Amino acid sequence: MKMSRRGFLAVTGAATLSGCGLNPSPGQTAELLRSAAPLPEAFKVPLPIPPVKKPIRSDAKSDYFRVVQRKATVEILPGLKTEVLGYDGLLPGPTFDVRSGRTTVIEQVNQLDVPTVVHLHGGHTPATSDGWPLDLLMPNGHHGDHADHHGMTGGDVKTGTRTYTYPNTQRAATLWYHDHRMDYTAPQVYRGLFGLHLIRDDEEDRLPLPAGEREIPLVIADRAFAADGSFRYPARTDGPGVESEYMEGVIGDVILVNGAPWPVLEVDAARYRFRILNASNARRYELALDRGPAKLVQIGSDGGLLDAPIEHDSVVVAPAERFDIIIDFSQYEVGTELTLLNKLDSGRAGQVMRFKVARKVTDESNIPAKLSSYAEVVEPAGLVRRKWRFTRGNAGNHKGWTINGKVFDPKTMQATVKLDQYEIWSFVTDVHHPVHVHLAPFQVLRRGGKGPGAFDRGWKDTVDVRPAEVVDVLVKFSAHKGKFMIHCHNLEHEDMAMMAAFETV
Repeated sequence: MKMSRRGFLAVTGAATLSGCGLNPSPGQTAELLRSAAPLPEAFKVPLPIPPVKKPIRSDAKSDYFRVVQRKATVEILPGLKTEVLGYDGLLPGPTFDVRSGRTTVIEQVNQLDVPTVVHLHGGHTPATSDGWPLDLLMPNGHHGDHADHHGMTGGDVKTGTRTYTYPNTQRAATLWYHDHRMDYTAPQVYRGLFGLHLIRDDEEDRLPLPAGEREIPLVIADRAFAADGSFRYPARTDGPGVESEYMEGVIGDVILVNGAPWPVLEVDAARYRFRILNASNARRYELALDRGPAKLVQIGSDGGLLDAPIEHDSVVVAPAERFDIIIDFSQYEVGTELTLLNKLDSGRAGQVMRFKVARKVTDESNIPAKLSSYAEVVEPAGLVRRKWRFTRGNAGNHKGWTINGKVFDPKTMQATVKLDQYEIWSFVTDVHHPVHVHLAPFQVLRRGGKGPGAFDRGWKDTVDVRPAEVVDVLVKFSAHKGKFMIHCHNLEHEDMAMMAAFETV
């Protein structure tokens, strides 16, 4: 039986839920899905670090990799086994640590039982490798109709393997990659198809920032678990056109960091650089330490380093956003324990992880007052302006999420954009929508008719647009002609057609 995006979609192995207790969490557009498995004790599991992927070969301009998408069984909750869909069978997938200007070529091999699409989120990437949601990579041995996906054509379908080419012609930044299959992004990312892609450059290398073992990724994702340890995710079987109680988004009651529930990290009394990614489907976080005096010092955003550091007491991170943060643990006595909180929730979901200050050390790092040479772009006069309305509404027989009153149609381009010229795009919302634009970063000009918000500085590719809010951004696309996407990165909204296509010419 074919299932439509008009309903709420499941992935192989997901269970249909009924009678679940639903309690909306503050600051969220989502519904809480509770675990049937007992929640583990917090701060007992050491923070794991995703392995760095090694190339299988290199030449003068490029590094070549091979990744196998496969199922694996891992222990996330103590004593229970969880089947994941993983890049190389890992949760999260391996980290790509690459250089700006050197091309990354990745052969993706699909050994799963579902089609996939890979999107390098934040990548300045040709359309052929961007992860158009119908450019399916079918599993090995698939013999079905490749051309038709829920009755629509328009994708470049391959079987078994697909090669993605990423030029990495952009500033040093924390990017990430994840599944982008049309209608099924949410359940496939939920089950493990995501990982980090770090770009480095000479400008960043010259800075005396924490490095080596004191530069640590924190990939935060919430999940819910069935009694047997499997991922719990809602599925609909009642056909198209029926609204789901989970269509607002799915948030779970277990907070994972780098795939571990409420982990603990032993740290030196020194500065640490944390590359934070919110890889949750729908949950927003307000991250803060449970005690002073240390601040969260932001040095970077989605698109790389800020011009100067910014001190925060807390940082609000929407799905798909990245924040580059430094914490100075030298301000604490050895033996101090600090909890990283989520102030948008209480109880177990109000805690993320813990740090234990273990020893005094010599620390030669520091935070320069000037981080990057980039300058904010002054808003030019007479620019093309476009408005993108992200709303819940009716479009034909579709009762769900729309952009400009339309559901996603891969044959319809909602905008034709000229390369190498700035435009002002306005994002208008009804509820929370983290808005993501493919291909090019942007700078936030205004939020709610005023200047940028506290967390809007720097180059962004995803912006947290709050309920009944207008955010204006300045964007310019370059180098790559073709079809690209703008969409909500609440993944349940995305799967229920809150995407729009545009073409660069």
